[in-house]
Amino acid sequence: MARPLWKGSISFGLVNIPVELFVGARDHTPRFRLLHRTDLSPISLERVCQTDGKAVAWDDLVKGYEVEKGRFVALTEDDFKTAAIERSRSIDIQAFVPLHDIDVRYWDTPYYALPGKGAEHAYNLFAQALDKSGRAGIAKYVMRQREHLAALLPVNGCLVVSTMRFEEDLVEVPHTTRAKVSAQELKLADQLISTLAGEWSPHAYHDDYVPALMKVIKAKAAGKKMPAVSGKPTPPTKVVDLMARLKESLAAAKKGSTRSTSAASHRRARRGRRPAA
Repeated sequence: MARPLWKGSISFGLVNIPVELFVGARDHTPRFRLLHRTDLSPISLERVCQTDGKAVAWDDLVKGYEVEKGRFVALTEDDFKTAAIERSRSIDIQAFVPLHDIDVRYWDTPYYALPGKGAEHAYNLFAQALDKSGRAGIAKYVMRQREHLAALLPVNGCLVVSTMRFEEDLVEVPHTTRAKVSAQELKLADQLISTLAGEWSPHAYHDDYVPALMKVIKAKAAGKKMPAVSGKPTPPTKVVDLMARLKESLAAAKKGSTRSTSAASHRRARRGRRPAA
């Protein structure tokens, strides 16, 4: 198993449960290198001083902040240590809030929190109680000298620590004019949504772009050329056509639903037949 990213404990009240954090998501996007167009040689990126135009070694670099245009303040490791929050090894839960009250914009990166040695019973008890409550434990903890806001969530008996964005990190919702809609339009739109309603099944959704991109890469590596695909942008629905489009969409959705139901019934009927003796 992979090494934990962080070791500490979950704390609330007088309860303290040792846990270890592991990666809960990964990026499957291919990594690319910059190449010289003429001979496809990899390109090295150098750190060049903007004053004398010469390359600078890593040992001669410092971190700086531009306090005003053209004026910088250099920061040392001691400066960062001075600003750093106390290196706590505890995920301190400050409140248990209803999960449905959390705005989706706050969610960031998930990590698996697994029980430390000897903490299995307390861990499972807490996970089950949290699951039953329908709440998330909102907490703060420090990892890599940075304080994080996080939520503890139960997922299939496992605790997930999802980092969250602070309120000041969110951009204010842009103002949009609320157009007036008729009751009939709203009814048709509601019927269309109801027709397409279903259960959340994450296994039914996959990233189609990465496999398609890898197919192109493998074809080029083999000296083959993939046919170009030209996509046409979908024109926006005009206001005058909205009712007609809603009705057409609703009819198509109902037809597709009927076809799927009929196919499913046919499959069930075939499974129910017994072979002749």
